[in-house]
Amino acid sequence: MVAVDKVSLTPVSKLDDAFDRASELKAFDETKAGVKGLVDAGVVEIPRIFYRPTKIDDSSSVETHLGVPVVDLEDVDKDPFKRREIVDKIREASETWGFFQAVNHGVPARLQEEVINGVRRFYELDSEVKKQYYTRETTAPFVYNCNFDLFSAPAANWRDTFFTFMAPVSPRRQDLPEVCRDILVDYSKEIAKLGELVFELLSEALGLKSTHLLDLDCNEGLALVCHYYPPCPQPELTIGATEHSDDTFITVLLQDHIGGLQVLQHNKWVDIPPVPGALVVNVGSLLQLVTNDRFVSSEHRVLANSEGCPRVSVASFFTTGPLPTSKRYRPIEELLSEENRAKYREITVREYNLYFAEKGLDGTSALSHFRL
Repeated sequence: MVAVDKVSLTPVSKLDDAFDRASELKAFDETKAGVKGLVDAGVVEIPRIFYRPTKIDDSSSVETHLGVPVVDLEDVDKDPFKRREIVDKIREASETWGFFQAVNHGVPARLQEEVINGVRRFYELDSEVKKQYYTRETTAPFVYNCNFDLFSAPAANWRDTFFTFMAPVSPRRQDLPEVCRDILVDYSKEIAKLGELVFELLSEALGLKSTHLLDLDCNEGLALVCHYYPPCPQPELTIGATEHSDDTFITVLLQDHIGGLQVLQHNKWVDIPPVPGALVVNVGSLLQLVTNDRFVSSEHRVLANSEGCPRVSVASFFTTGPLPTSKRYRPIEELLSEENRAKYREITVREYNLYFAEKGLDGTSALSHFRL
């Protein structure tokens, strides 16, 4: 058996033995120790609750001629000619990849390094201190747990996560852990500025006025979602994050040097290697919906960490606020025509998020549920 905090979990080598998955999920969750607790306990094989029957095919990522576009944002607000070039590149990337790496984006390298270190400091706190923050209450100001969909997904992911909404209302200082409190606030301010710029460029890429997506409140809410991927003793048998598309308008991702992020392109998994100083921007499903499939929200995943040290990433989710709102979203009228009719029904973000959470990361798109 695999033991953590006096709880025994069935190891993956016992696939043929009797197995009460629901009970083991509950027991694991009640330890509040997460995946890091398993690694700290010295596990040499993964528990069955993390086993993914579908083989992780790393060879699919060897398409070395494919690469996520890199967009240089330098002088975007100073040179109108260069801005048009940048808009063209973002349009092409958003229509074909749904991803691009932004460089010279204005978020200081020092802040990027500090927020990665701050997230790492939280996860490396004493387990008894971290347990104070462990919760399944998604309305809490600071939510730390292992797998938001632990009880609904076919297999648990080899990662721990915390998230907090930084806008439209910032959390109280005392609600954030002291070890990362200040840097989360400082980093979110810079990311909010970048998000506003990206929405302007995306609006222009659609042939709309630069404030169109901002006027739709696409940047009203900002959540920092901070993942910790401990080293895995059997990375070929599980995954860091199951393939999915984000339930956002856009996501701006900071990843450390470890790597493991992949995007599905032409039915091939393509690596998105860390580029020093770069931020990965990807189209979320809500933006695909309002652009009526003009921009694509591509499936992506994270391989289980096979390195000797943990992988840390900070995803900035731009969406509406965390509280229920009556604001409804549908494909943008200016993008529709007799030849290009609306492909999705009108929805609220809350409706989408509830379905996304209920479905969990099961390798299928939540967006198809709302297609006409």
